[in-house]
Amino acid sequence: MSGRFEGSVAVVTGAGGGLGRASAHRLSSEGARVVVVDIDGDAAERTRAELPGEAIAVRADIATEEGVQSYADAAIAAFGRIDHHHLNAGIFGGFQPLPDISVDDFERVMAVNVRGQFLGLRAAFRCYRAQRSVGAIAVTASIASLTAAADLLPYHTSKHAVVGLVRAAAMYGGPLGIRVNGVAPGIVPTDLFAAAATTAGGKNDMEQRASTTPLRRAGSADEIAATVAFVLSQDASYMTGQILSVDGGATIVNTVRPSGGAGAWDADAVDAQLYGENWKEEIS
Repeated sequence: MSGRFEGSVAVVTGAGGGLGRASAHRLSSEGARVVVVDIDGDAAERTRAELPGEAIAVRADIATEEGVQSYADAAIAAFGRIDHHHLNAGIFGGFQPLPDISVDDFERVMAVNVRGQFLGLRAAFRCYRAQRSVGAIAVTASIASLTAAADLLPYHTSKHAVVGLVRAAAMYGGPLGIRVNGVAPGIVPTDLFAAAATTAGGKNDMEQRASTTPLRRAGSADEIAATVAFVLSQDASYMTGQILSVDGGATIVNTVRPSGGAGAWDADAVDAQLYGENWKEEIS
């Protein structure tokens, strides 16, 4: 493995598991000193202990100003600077249909996935300004940033907002030499969806759903981490404001054409699961 990040410092949020853990491993293996951030302090410490290079673990709630400041302060205290950020932490929320989503549920998802990413971006730019340095930032977007579905409305809304954050931050950061890009994973089975394992669209049917992508399989956290490492590295030195889909080709599929699976699934069965068995009679 090349040492593209030798001597640099990288912050990874949501690094206690899943995509963040894989990202922390990849950056550490390429020479970065890593600040492992997670709201679950024990999980952060487990990731830190696994890394091949120097690292610290920080328990922090990235949805709060205090939490973000705490990991930034810890990074500076331990390593003296921050060069790279992977703003990854996020939640998916519930699977309630639109009429049943509570304001509290909606705001909880937005607090982590949007306010948390804004706070992370702001802290990164403040850090670069104080250091009088440049840097690179990767933000975890989603296939849900680029497409829509009838469920997970708060999650879809939040991930669309992430695209706006990435592009606006890239516009501001460009003249300063600060690059900001988004990485949009497709179906990658991680513990993020474990709580809804038995729900349609949750974890248990991920492999089946991924089999309809052009690559006919789910992705891995390591594959996402490789893309994160690329956009943070100098290999992507002329790239900013981009949302890179790492989704097995899912977002290129035209579902109303035969090659996209048109007619290969029962629309009535899908709709009945979402709206109820007798939904057509109830609205007629």
